[in-house]
Amino acid sequence: MPLTLTKMAAKHKYSVLLPTYNERENLPIIVWLLVKYFSEGNIDYEIIIIDDGSPDGTLEVAKQLQKIYGEKRIVLRPREKKLGLGTAYIHGVKHATGDFVLIMDADMSHHPKFIPQFIEKQLEGDYDVVTGTRYAGDGGVHGWNFKRKLISRGANYVVQVLLRPGVSDSTGSFRLYRKEVLEKLVNSCRSKGYVFQIELIIQARHMGYSVGEVPISFVDRVYGESKLGGHEIIEWMKGILYLFATT
Repeated sequence: MPLTLTKMAAKHKYSVLLPTYNERENLPIIVWLLVKYFSEGNIDYEIIIIDDGSPDGTLEVAKQLQKIYGEKRIVLRPREKKLGLGTAYIHGVKHATGDFVLIMDADMSHHPKFIPQFIEKQLEGDYDVVTGTRYAGDGGVHGWNFKRKLISRGANYVVQVLLRPGVSDSTGSFRLYRKEVLEKLVNSCRSKGYVFQIELIIQARHMGYSVGEVPISFVDRVYGESKLGGHEIIEWMKGILYLFATT
């Protein structure tokens, strides 16, 4: 990041929202990487871990990480049970003290090395939202089989045709928001689960917020199993049709 942008970034604080469910193996790695890239950039940050009652002991791991890095950097805001991705972000942003908020997956599919690029993009264009894209520039997907790639491409195509989001990758979930913008967006969204991310972008376009894109490499999770199954795909389609009918 250029020196002038580094100085500009130093004026801000960045809150990372990490919803978790059965991520005990991935959590120490993703937290270590986040600390590394924020520290190297001399950027103020906090990592808010929102665990939804993981039966594998993810919360206990998070507590150990808090002891290592301190309560200022690792903020625990657990919930008793799995309540959905959308409500996790709503819950997390209420506790964010940064003026910018990053949302990302805790399963290592979103690499923190791209965060400085997100920050640089936002500062250069004064964007309200910066979203990662797998489908533009040198972005891409690694570790998925043909079926999973087909589902992702197909889902993105359906969204492009029906909802015209104005971005190349509307189904991604690696983004940087101004905090006040994210607060307004989450309060305007009615979707839950995977559709929530799409509605955030659709609402941002409708409200006139500026959106920038950064190419990212998406890597399939190293540990654990994907939460995306047949039921989730059906619910996703219902959600997309609902957005088409109401937006």
